[in-house]
Amino acid sequence: MDQLKAKVAETKEWLIKELSGVRTGRAAPQLLENVRIDVYGAMTPLAQVATVGVEDVKTLVVSPWDKENIKNIEKAVAEADLGVSTQAGDTSVRVIFPDLTAERRDMLSKLVGDRLEQAKVTLRGARNDAISGFEKQKKDGEIGEDELFGFKDEVQKVIEEGAKELEELGVKKRAEISE
Repeated sequence: MDQLKAKVAETKEWLIKELSGVRTGRAAPQLLENVRIDVYGAMTPLAQVATVGVEDVKTLVVSPWDKENIKNIEKAVAEADLGVSTQAGDTSVRVIFPDLTAERRDMLSKLVGDRLEQAKVTLRGARNDAISGFEKQKKDGEIGEDELFGFKDEVQKVIEEGAKELEELGVKKRAEISE
């Protein structure tokens, strides 16, 4: 049962991370999390070469620790295909997010739905694995029929609670997108 609860928590963390990368109407530093910069020949995550701050709702400011990397940061953000524009200054790069169109909002909402469904499929797999384990224990004579039904009910409750939490995350993200 502990393994099942750990899998539910792991799936929830995965969904939170995935949804943080989905752009809403606001600029958020997490949107640049997957951007990698060419630094001295090595592809390095942006967070390891610069700080990312929020200037306003549509603008992020990327301040590299080594000013030599400004052009590389600007190039990497452009190549990341995030639908943003960049302005390089002497000490930082401004990343400007345009307003979301209705079409883009629909697409992002579908993306949230896809990620949510992936998470639910993972939960269903975890449920099946847990039930199979309990059925094997019954077959081996380690637990009885009544215990098996009790464990199945408990597994279902854990999965339903996890699915409810995932659904709440999806609803919240869709609301952010439609703002």
